[in-house]
Amino acid sequence: MYIGFKRVLDIVLSLLLLVVLAPVLAIVALIIHIDSDGPVIFRQVRSGRNGRLFVIYKFRTMLTAAPANIATAQLQLPHRYITPVGRFLRQTSLDELPQLFNVLKGDMSFVGPRPVIPTEQYLLRLRRRYGADAVRPGITGLAQIRGRDELAPRIKAQYDAEYAANCTWLLDCYIFVSTLRYVLRREGIREGSADLYRKP
Repeated sequence: MYIGFKRVLDIVLSLLLLVVLAPVLAIVALIIHIDSDGPVIFRQVRSGRNGRLFVIYKFRTMLTAAPANIATAQLQLPHRYITPVGRFLRQTSLDELPQLFNVLKGDMSFVGPRPVIPTEQYLLRLRRRYGADAVRPGITGLAQIRGRDELAPRIKAQYDAEYAANCTWLLDCYIFVSTLRYVLRREGIREGSADLYRKP
């Protein structure tokens, strides 16, 4: 019942936010264009609901020479690739704004497990085993307010599964509000590979 209503909310809210935030999107796009060479929008294949692949949209935060199709958490010395403007966009999560188009299209929801690239096989296998990929991926999710980049894959998959099994309007509201607080405090952001990422 709620899943159908959730989709209606996604469509209405994404349309509303795209209209309201249009000046912000335009300004950010212009700054990226001035700051470094390359496309303004970064496109990457991600794994979605039930393993279906789709193209995610983000503001480009790295140089075009950055390795493709690899998670930032797995990069060695990612700061060599992140642009000055990109660093600010990542810290404030403004680079995620183009995903409003993914929400409108139905690839994503506002709340759900974060979509990952197909090469992150360990995390994808865990999600599949726990049933976490049964819902649309989201711009934010339960794992994003309980550690974000600092979580090991198994813990992240368990939080994703917990959300998939208990998806309600109240939980979505709680996650959405908590995300705003998390973003304002810039908590849980980690760039580059670390031993934590490789732990089960």
